[in-house]
Amino acid sequence: MAASVELVQPVDVASLPKETTPVLELSPLDEERFIIKSPYTDKEHLLDLDTLSHEGAIVARALQSLKSIRDDYATAPYAESFNWPEVLDEVKRLAQQSRRPFKEISFYVVAFRSQIKPSTDYGHLGALDKAAHAEAVASGGFLKYWFGSPDPELRNLATCVWRSREDALAGGKGPAHRKAVGATRNMYAFWKIDQHRLTIRDNVDDWVLEDWE
Repeated sequence: MAASVELVQPVDVASLPKETTPVLELSPLDEERFIIKSPYTDKEHLLDLDTLSHEGAIVARALQSLKSIRDDYATAPYAESFNWPEVLDEVKRLAQQSRRPFKEISFYVVAFRSQIKPSTDYGHLGALDKAAHAEAVASGGFLKYWFGSPDPELRNLATCVWRSREDALAGGKGPAHRKAVGATRNMYAFWKIDQHRLTIRDNVDDWVLEDWE
């Protein structure tokens, strides 16, 4: 997709276990406010729920359960590659538990498809990714980051869920991201950004995940 669109471009980190579920010791107060939203568990990588709306915070919590459901996610249709129905069931459960109205809301979703070069230094790429992620978190509105492991052909998929496209654009303007973008162009044989919109209706009565128009 258009290379001029400055988005946070996820980077494959094959040295991390696939489907990692990190554990971080937080105080009870912090557990109410900060959640783990990526494979990175340092404080600067946590999502501050106080920066989100009621609906946004509920969705961010539910996204903690996002996971791939097929081995060929690197090339399979995006909507069929994750457990979206389960995530939205959790959104509905949390919304009902809150006993507050849940108003219709949309989110901006990025899918980063890639094929890495065999010569790529994963350690260097991982360091660039971690720095860019912390920078994006600090910019605000970054609800979820997930990445898989390269398949036998070194193809992979990573995905980000943002509060809005404007947040994604802002998150991609810092120096760490620019450095990561430069590395992406040098270390990948192929990369492509797909954009989607996740819309959740009032009271979570329905939802749709569609291509971004």
